[in-house]
Amino acid sequence: MPSTRCERGAGRADASNGSPACAARCWNAFAGAGRPSRSPAGWPAKSGRKVISHETIYRFIYAQLRRTTDFNWRRYLPRAKSKRGRRGKRGGSPASFIEGRVSLANRPIEVADRSVPGHWEADLMMFSKYGQAVLTVHERTSRLLLGIRLASKVARGVARHLVGFFATLPQELRQTVTFDNGTEFAGHLALHRLSIETFFCDPHAPWQKGGIENAIGRMRRFIPRKTDLVTLSTARFRQFIAAYNNTPRKCLDYRTPAEAFAQVLHFECESTSWLSPGRQR
Repeated sequence: MPSTRCERGAGRADASNGSPACAARCWNAFAGAGRPSRSPAGWPAKSGRKVISHETIYRFIYAQLRRTTDFNWRRYLPRAKSKRGRRGKRGGSPASFIEGRVSLANRPIEVADRSVPGHWEADLMMFSKYGQAVLTVHERTSRLLLGIRLASKVARGVARHLVGFFATLPQELRQTVTFDNGTEFAGHLALHRLSIETFFCDPHAPWQKGGIENAIGRMRRFIPRKTDLVTLSTARFRQFIAAYNNTPRKCLDYRTPAEAFAQVLHFECESTSWLSPGRQR
């Protein structure tokens, strides 16, 4: 018999009219796929029933995911994953798929103590709804945070947004960027055209870019993981970024990240109108 979770998943998919009725029958076959190995020899023939292997069912469901892009199909699977394979386990890392990857160990020493501006960290802020993410970049000295909502996590698009972030900054304020080993950052070499050096954390060590991790944790107060970004207006999203950048921080001697970054630019805070709208609210 299918598990209760599977039955619930099947019901959700059927309710959405996104899958044919044969998928439910596939589940019954899946549940019994391992039975012949524990039954007397010749059981399938004696029972008069045909047996479908679990691999056949998995291939069928993943083919529907690729063909229809209807992710309700994954609800028929025990773990409801839309992609096969283990993820987030020690012993495997996408680091080997990133061309031109340079380890964090080779990053300039002066970056570590945050005394020199122009060194950044980048990461994706993920959400419960599939495919939704916010690209965030964090300046290590001032703690300034910039963010943009992504249509997808494709590496080429992420690299294009990163170039857009940094192209308008003076060279002194765009020296290095540190990433984790997500393949969404595989297009990092595009930043080299701006004379920006790129570095990557060790596998399974996101704490090595603790500034952006802390910033994302703070942003979760405004935008929890369960937030549907479709329902979040652009104006509201910008307000949340501005609220972060205009909150006094003890680590900055109770200045705000916007003030600290403005000081680096040798401007008064009032002149940095693109950073200060939140202060007026």
